Amino acid sequence: MLIAFNKPYGVLCQFTDRSRPPRPTLAGFGLPADVYAAGRLDFDSEGLLLLTDDGRLAHRLTDPAHKQPKTYWVQVEGTPDAAQLQQLREGVMLNDGPTRPAQARLLAAPALWQRDPPVRFRKTVPDAWLELTISEGRNRQVRRMTATVGLPTLRLVRVAVGPHRLDGLQPGQWRETASS
Repeated sequence: MLIAFNKPYGVLCQFTDRSRPPRPTLAGFGLPADVYAAGRLDFDSEGLLLLTDDGRLAHRLTDPAHKQPKTYWVQVEGTPDAAQLQQLREGVMLNDGPTRPAQARLLAAPALWQRDPPVRFRKTVPDAWLELTISEGRNRQVRRMTATVGLPTLRLVRVAVGPHRLDGLQPGQWRETASS
């Protein structure tokens, strides 16, 4: 079984949380029993999270050797220029080594759900949206990549993992999907 889930902002990618006070987890969304997250999406990120009850499928979805592309819509602080986009496309040097090249392009502001809490608006600081596709999945990689090129991330929404897409799922909604 493969589940596509739109993980809301501020939800952990696990079913339990031992912190005090406890934070929202996947347990609150009526997901089928015996599934677990195939990969991660940070607490402060939103969007597509795949869950499965199949260990082989989870490995295929998450192992860097399989190079499953992950596509994100990223709201950044600032106005990206051609040089910054090119840096992202060529790969950037992070503290844990260089990233693989990414696909990066400017994106018109997408029609997304309201985030709770909303991204802080500042009249004097412009922002823009990027579509960024990467083929690796280091800790907070997209945020670190955009910061490295001078474009701090304000909002991060994963819209696809390989052939699997959000396709209209609202935050907290899920559906069973074909495991290609």
